[in-house]
Amino acid sequence: MVVDISIVYVKTCNFSSTPTKILYIMGTEVVKVDEISFPHQITTTTNKLLNLLGHGITDIEIHFLQIKFTAIGVYLDPEILSHLQQWKGKPGTSLAEADDFFDAVISAPVEKFLRVVVIKEIKGSQYGVQLENSVRDRLAAEDKYEEEEEEALEKVVEFFQSKYFKKDSVITFHFPATSATAEITFSTEGKDDSKIKVENANVVEMIKIWYLGGSRGVSPTTISSIANTLSAELSK
Repeated sequence: MVVDISIVYVKTCNFSSTPTKILYIMGTEVVKVDEISFPHQITTTTNKLLNLLGHGITDIEIHFLQIKFTAIGVYLDPEILSHLQQWKGKPGTSLAEADDFFDAVISAPVEKFLRVVVIKEIKGSQYGVQLENSVRDRLAAEDKYEEEEEEALEKVVEFFQSKYFKKDSVITFHFPATSATAEITFSTEGKDDSKIKVENANVVEMIKIWYLGGSRGVSPTTISSIANTLSAELSK
């Protein structure tokens, strides 16, 4: 680990003429994920201190060549441990295979924050289609894909449609503790940040599952990291 003394100020201007502060990072240890720094802690707009409790990458292998797309940091309110006590003493390898454990992580009424950093440049439309397919298929499988869900998902896809994901661009997902909503922010060098709020609870739940859903998650390395970290924290 290294110690980062920098201060990060993230802003968004979609819903206000004045920038909105999203988070501060200062004087904190960081974890390197494929040379990308993730601080051990962040403070959100609700003044909650969230801990980095999982990290990993999304990638594919083509002809034995690994292609990495994004690095992921998962930040959770430490209070989540009080909602996971029934898994105390379980090893991380066991938790990584327990989707009911990750269902409990997703449903726990605590603040959650995902920081996704681009490693390989892609079009935002490609990312949006991946998210759309995952969310739509899961909603359809549970017979929850109605007109309201379709409209909400289309707005998310449209949000990403015009973006270009340059290396080191950042997508964040903020899930408040007290409402079934999600705030998605996109940041890239040379442009103002853009933001969208997702208010359809079913769509929000499936976005959480896309990143935090155990065997259903898009990043096995992130799922394994969350399981091992929470196993260790629960054993303290």
